[in-house]
Amino acid sequence: MAQELVHARVEAGGAVRVVTLDRPERRNALNPDMLEQLQALFTVEPPPDERVTVIRAEGPVFCAGMDLKERDSNGTATSSTAIENMLRSIELYPLPVVAVVQGDAIAGGNELALHCDIVVAANTARFGMSLAQIGLAPSWFLAKRLLEVGGPVFARRMLLLGDPIASDRMAELGMIHATADPAELDNEAAKVIDRLAANAPLSLRAMKGVLTRQMEFRDNIPHEDVDELVNATRFSSDSKEGIAARLERRDPTFKGE
Repeated sequence: MAQELVHARVEAGGAVRVVTLDRPERRNALNPDMLEQLQALFTVEPPPDERVTVIRAEGPVFCAGMDLKERDSNGTATSSTAIENMLRSIELYPLPVVAVVQGDAIAGGNELALHCDIVVAANTARFGMSLAQIGLAPSWFLAKRLLEVGGPVFARRMLLLGDPIASDRMAELGMIHATADPAELDNEAAKVIDRLAANAPLSLRAMKGVLTRQMEFRDNIPHEDVDELVNATRFSSDSKEGIAARLERRDPTFKGE
């Protein structure tokens, strides 16, 4: 049964539920309505016969991150709480979530993919966190996911440089499960999805719960001073300049203000 939402489609029934991002005209960029809808989809108890949820996207781009036009419509940065809540709901969803990434996954799109339990991507796709290039910084919650998935060396590369990284390289580093030619992406993803769907559901729930709980220790590390640094970027003149430059397709001029 297909469920129609404003910016997503849901096909549910049987062992596999498929959530499709459906905002291709905006490169599936995340706006408040989309974040709210996605969070709602992962805060419900799955039906007894469900084994796995798949997140995929329409169009050539998986997800370009937050919609900068809507994010800066009032001249200031919006809170990161909404995207954190959405990603947290995926992280805590009791069954495995598989991302099928057919195109670039940037910033919030990168976090969306990497908060899924398993990622299968087209070998033409790229993953990146371009926040430093527009004068922003990830929150504690967003940054710790990169540490969990790739380790400190990779997290530094992805965050400090901000350049996108090819999916094949991500697979080589063990950050995603596998890559495939675009024409074979669905077949490659189906291999993983079918394997998950055939596994014991109580085992899947238990294993995901164990893994999620063991990675929560970083939340307890004091980080209020770091939060202040991150918040300073969100309301800085540099972030306004960086976002404007990105929308106007020009190089930004940062002043450290």
